[in-house]
Amino acid sequence: MATLELRNVNKSYGSGLADTLKNIELAIDSGEFLILVGPSGCGKSTLMNCIAGLESISGGAILVDGADISGMSPKDRDIAMVFQSYALYPTMTVKDNIAFGLKMRKLPPAEIEAEVARVAKLLQIEHLLARKPGQLSGGQQQRVAMGRALARRPKIYLFDEPLSNLDAKLRVEMRTEIKLMHQRLKTTTVYVTHDQIEAMTLGDKVAVMKDGIIQQFGTPQEIYNDPANQFVASFIGSPPMNFIPLRTQVRDGQCFGLLDSGQARCELPLGAAAELQGRELMLGMRPEQILLAPAESPLPSVRAEVEVVEPTGPDTLVFVSLNQTKVCCRLTPDAAPQVGASLDLQFDPARVLLFDATSGERLRPGKRQATDNKVAQFKLG
Repeated sequence: MATLELRNVNKSYGSGLADTLKNIELAIDSGEFLILVGPSGCGKSTLMNCIAGLESISGGAILVDGADISGMSPKDRDIAMVFQSYALYPTMTVKDNIAFGLKMRKLPPAEIEAEVARVAKLLQIEHLLARKPGQLSGGQQQRVAMGRALARRPKIYLFDEPLSNLDAKLRVEMRTEIKLMHQRLKTTTVYVTHDQIEAMTLGDKVAVMKDGIIQQFGTPQEIYNDPANQFVASFIGSPPMNFIPLRTQVRDGQCFGLLDSGQARCELPLGAAAELQGRELMLGMRPEQILLAPAESPLPSVRAEVEVVEPTGPDTLVFVSLNQTKVCCRLTPDAAPQVGASLDLQFDPARVLLFDATSGERLRPGKRQATDNKVAQFKLG
């Protein structure tokens, strides 16, 4: 196990070209599982290759256990990498694929045999040791690729989108296997993915990247509940967060956002007018936070017509229109309405997120108006 720290890491492919990585700052403790997540082309795989030593950095430093490894060759970094393509030797058996790195290090044959047996048992592939990669399924090949990395017992494991070639069911199974493996081994791990479900379920820490910049770094729950900007809020979460453009009104020094369904409308207290006035605002709220309004609820509510219903099994996604924008609500199956029905939906101002509609910047008004005063719902004339 080892600590990993990136200090102001930059990567450029030449003068006149935009930097692929820009001032990357990250630090994880020994045994932590770090997820690098973001859309295609955001720089996450480049950053992974820089950590592995497959690409050089243009500036900054990469430290393992406090020692700068930026100038070391890949073989001297004591880092093992599992590639998206598995990169198995097709003419070798599973046993020989796992043992290959150990043989290159000239370990004694008895030690190699013991290590292969240990890894095969850990990954439950003992019955596959005599087969060649062409005789294996995609999930089995993935296990062999992981086994080859595990056999080295490195300080750090790197996984570069290892599940992207698998079908949906196998992805879920292998995701669980990787998490169980990490819980058993407690080895420092960096895992690249564009799948935000993998990011939320696997990581101790998550770094969300866009255009070579880390937009936010924190625990999965911090990033889900307290996103730094609209990009992070939209990228993390399934179904994604709702974004509703707001018209605002100011009264008694407070700013209110108007929610209009075409049937009814309500005012949502947002915070001090001095902090919000003059901005175009975007309201952010996750589907599970928009609830059916109970009778006599003190929270703002608005009546809206159900346009689409999507049962998913454990819950039902219901779509309505607010401010001429499609809004998703996540309800329990027993509360699922029919298309055309009208629902009273409540919004808790304490859970509302606000963003600048132009820049995507997260806005954090200092003090919201108390929510124990009823906000009237009324019909449009």
